[in-house]
Amino acid sequence: MPLRSIALLSLCLLLAACNKLTQENYAQLTAGMDRTEVQALLGDPTECSGALGLSSCTWGDEQRFISVQYAGDKVLLFSGQGLK
Repeated sequence: MPLRSIALLSLCLLLAACNKLTQENYAQLTAGMDRTEVQALLGDPTECSGALGLSSCTWGDEQRFISVQYAGDKVLLFSGQGLK
């Protein structure tokens, strides 16, 4: 197997291992957590929106995601789908 193929395969395996959208990480979320704690656990969100002190951030895509709703900088609610 050429060296380039081995390097590409290694990179793919490394990226798959770094995926933070897991059932284990979801289980660590709790109401009242700080936004910084959530980002330390899940990384930077895919998108965020909000107004008037309420906001919602999502990690992932339509099939596999974790969504967190904040009041100020504290977790209010959270949900997930397609986690392994």
